[in-house]
Amino acid sequence: MSATAGPATVESIDPADGTVIETYEIFTDAQIDAALDLAHRAFGEWRRTPWARRGELMNGVARELRAASEELAETVSREMGKPITEARAEVEKCAWACEHYASHGEAFLRPEPIDTGDGRRVAVHKRPLGVVLAIMPWNYPLWQAMRAAAPIVSAGNTFVLKHASNVTGCALGLERIFERAGAEPGIFKAIVASGRKASELIGDRRIAGVTLTGSDAAGVAVGEAAGRAIKPVVLELGGSDPFIVLGDANLEKAVEVAVTARFQNAGQSCIAAKRFVVVEAVAEEFGARLAEAAAGLRRGAPLDPGTQLGPMAREDLRDELAGIVDSSVAAGARVLTGGSAPDEKGAWYEPTVVTATAGSEAPVLREETFGPVAAVARVADEAAAIAAANDSQFGLGCSLWTTDLDRAEALSAEIESGMVFVNAMTASDPRIPFGGVKRSGVGRELGGEIGMRAFVNLQAVALSEG
Repeated sequence: MSATAGPATVESIDPADGTVIETYEIFTDAQIDAALDLAHRAFGEWRRTPWARRGELMNGVARELRAASEELAETVSREMGKPITEARAEVEKCAWACEHYASHGEAFLRPEPIDTGDGRRVAVHKRPLGVVLAIMPWNYPLWQAMRAAAPIVSAGNTFVLKHASNVTGCALGLERIFERAGAEPGIFKAIVASGRKASELIGDRRIAGVTLTGSDAAGVAVGEAAGRAIKPVVLELGGSDPFIVLGDANLEKAVEVAVTARFQNAGQSCIAAKRFVVVEAVAEEFGARLAEAAAGLRRGAPLDPGTQLGPMAREDLRDELAGIVDSSVAAGARVLTGGSAPDEKGAWYEPTVVTATAGSEAPVLREETFGPVAAVARVADEAAAIAAANDSQFGLGCSLWTTDLDRAEALSAEIESGMVFVNAMTASDPRIPFGGVKRSGVGRELGGEIGMRAFVNLQAVALSEG
């Protein structure tokens, strides 16, 4: 969340040096009411719009995203510190998602016939619900919003985005992208509001559903509000993803991928590998290699194409992470590299690798470490690795490393997570369902038709001769 400049404004602050980028006015109640009215009126027409027009719009959004790639990527880098090369990749991924639903959305929405065997013509139709409120975080400010918007808008709903206030420029930039692509007013609308105000909006009669990506605490508040209003909700609430390395793993490849899986976006990702659960036979070598690779990452200005590790998004988040590391060391964890914040302006923290005993109460193994800190937990064997992986309140993703794919498939049934990627880092993909279990949330995004079903009315229509 950005710093508050006054009762009616928020500031976007460059995390690399603490300077103010832009000041934005918070929407008044009247402005929010007008935005909801606009989205609600737009839904009345958009829901009846033929698929050809919907697909045309999504392809147009993809084109406009690519046309504005440098502008958008620079905004991402300046507002939350992502290295520019990663920010450009984020823009491209958004365009890919739009094209995926433009290409396949019509088939995903096709009615599903049911043979009842009694002569009736029965089918399940997928009707849009209405205005969907999206409450989104700052860590992937374009992708988080677009991975929700692409299937939701393609399904015939309209979309109101309440983004994290420190990435307001990104939110307004996406609204402009839809405008440039020719979207009718109200199909995609960004509002500048507090999290509390967004929660209040869930009960508004014009809101048909809500999707949130954020902390589990935010998920509790939004889930309660949606439950009171009896409205569908998708909650993606982060995780403490395990990266399991078994004794027969390709260690060189595992370490190479581990560096990206942990330190991409300065480790500020819900599906970043956070706990490296490694069997005894290879634990020492894996930890040493990972520490060496992490120490070699180039830390620098986000807009420098050579930068591999930028600052964290906010100084308070950096301080919170530093506290987790310090508390873990006090609890017996050992630092292999890094472990402190450099003495300079901005929200910087060194790439850090620590080791801790699996099952210990070290916070690096218990909390969602949202930053450039990797925790290596040594375990005795495969069974202990699965037990350690599941020893978490979260269950979003998991990366499993072994050369025995049959064994990996069998082990996946024992892992408590929404996704298991074998010999690869966990990643979001428009073709693959995204979401978790336990305190990582409820519902799924993406995954082709699955992402569209979250906010459609699965209406059964049975036709009988009169």
